[in-house]
Amino acid sequence: QVQLVESGGGSSQPGGSLRLSCAASGITFNLYRMNWYRQGPGKQREMVASITYDGITNYAESVKGRFTISRDNAKNTVNLQMNSLKPEDTAVYYCHTYNPPRDSWGQGTQVTVSS
Repeated sequence: QVQLVESGGGSSQPGGSLRLSCAASGITFNLYRMNWYRQGPGKQREMVASITYDGITNYAESVKGRFTISRDNAKNTVNLQMNSLKPEDTAVYYCHTYNPPRDSWGQGTQVTVSS
C-alpha cells in the first residue's frame, strides 16, 4: 500500500520561503514520477510541479522561477522549495504519484501566505 506523508507547511509573509517534504513508502520510489498539487480556497486542485524518476522537472507557469522540486531516491523523499511566496500561493499542498491502476495522495499540508 502506497503511503505519502507531507510535512513542512505553515505560514509565511509575502516574499518568504517554505520547504515542503513528502516521505513515500510502499512503492519502489526511484521508478516513479512524483508530483506536488495544491488546492486553494474555492479553487480546483492544480499541479504545481513534477519530477520524473530520472530528475526531469516540470512546473506550473505560476510558480516557475520561484519553486524548485527535488527528490532524494536514497531517502524516498520529494521536496518542494518555495521562495518569493505570494498570497495566491495559499493552499493545501498535496504529494501525489500514480501507481497503476490508482492515484495515491498524501493527506495535505496547509501553506498560508499573508502579511
